[in-house]
Amino acid sequence: MKTTRRKAVTASVLAVLALGGTLAATSPASAATPTHYNGACGAGYDVIRTTPIRSSQSTIPATTFVTYNSTAGKVCAVTVRSTPGARVFMEVTLDTWPYSSGEAKDSGSFTSYAGPVYKDVPDDGQCLTWSGSIDIYYNSDNGNCT
Repeated sequence: MKTTRRKAVTASVLAVLALGGTLAATSPASAATPTHYNGACGAGYDVIRTTPIRSSQSTIPATTFVTYNSTAGKVCAVTVRSTPGARVFMEVTLDTWPYSSGEAKDSGSFTSYAGPVYKDVPDDGQCLTWSGSIDIYYNSDNGNCT
């Protein structure tokens, strides 16, 4: 498939997924984790997936947001803490599966969020994979396949 056509098909698939396709069903944040996307990826990025990070012992829940910008042809991820506070280890990763095109990762000691990290839209036959961590708590997910 020609590159131009592949990009158009990929953009169309991601747009459909972002508008409620089966693979893009957003995991709802519960009332116990009122995290909202903070816009860290920049203008034109819309949330297409969320993955909460929490456990029954966690006092500092967070959510990893995966966003998409159709104009830029980029995907972005950021892990956002539900309530900013003292510095704590946080991490966000974004990659492709079944083969990696090179992981995008940000980690360190943060007060409110880790990231943003960016990747090109996955190639045909690939899916996105992402993860987030806060303190010792971790969660990951994948989807948005092309």
